[in-house]
Amino acid sequence: MSKCTGISWLGVKTQKFEEMKNFYQNILGLSMDTEYKGFCAFKAENGDTFEVFDEDVNEYPHFTSSPVAGFQVDDIYAVRQNMEGAGIEFIGDIDGNPERSLWAHFRGPDDNIYELKWVAPSKPKT
Repeated sequence: MSKCTGISWLGVKTQKFEEMKNFYQNILGLSMDTEYKGFCAFKAENGDTFEVFDEDVNEYPHFTSSPVAGFQVDDIYAVRQNMEGAGIEFIGDIDGNPERSLWAHFRGPDDNIYELKWVAPSKPKT
């Protein structure tokens, strides 16, 4: 199964904590690292961290909006197909340049906008 392979760090506060927790773990394939009431942290294969805060439990009042997060994936076409099969709504087509990178925006279960991102492998310098 193709899946998310990396994010550097991102935190998101949401009113739909349980739905988003399920989405990150069971649809994007991130591994749960830490969980306690109203908070969970996920780790990608490369060690990057993504934290989710329940808006009703969040102890960080300054954390009020959700950024657009780019989730690096190993196969953007397969991941998109899997997500669409799970009912995730995409906004437009896969865009970009296959020589460099491709991306596709989608609406998460919390109605925020996110992005799948694929980056072309580095070519050896000659």
